[in-house]
Amino acid sequence: MKNTFAVFVVPVVAAASLLLASCTQEQQNSISRSVQNWTGTNGVLEIYAGEKVVRRFVQIDKLSTAMGTDDNRPRPYRFGYGVMDENLNMVVDQGEKKVYFEISDYGTNYVFFENPR
Repeated sequence: MKNTFAVFVVPVVAAASLLLASCTQEQQNSISRSVQNWTGTNGVLEIYAGEKVVRRFVQIDKLSTAMGTDDNRPRPYRFGYGVMDENLNMVVDQGEKKVYFEISDYGTNYVFFENPR
C-alpha cells in the first residue's frame, strides 16, 4: 500500500512542480491569488486621510477588481465585503455589521493586509 501511494504521489508532485516552474512570475502570482481567494483570508482594509486612519474594514475575504460588463476590462476601483470597524480597534464589536464597500484607484489612499491576530 505504501509503495502504491509513493508511486502515484511522487510523479504528480514532480509534474506540478515542473508546470509551476515553467510559468512566468505573473502566472504564478495569478495562481497564488486564485488559491488565496478560494481559501479566503482575514483581510483588513485601512483608508487614510493624510497620515490618519479614517475608516477600517476587517474580516475581508478578498478585495476584487471591478470588471466591465461589455468589454471585460478592469475598472479603476476595488470592492469587497467586510465588517466596518467603527471604533478602529481591529475587533468586531457588538453592533458593527458586515457591509459592501468600494474604493477608487485614483483618489483613495489605502492599505490592504492580512490581519496578524
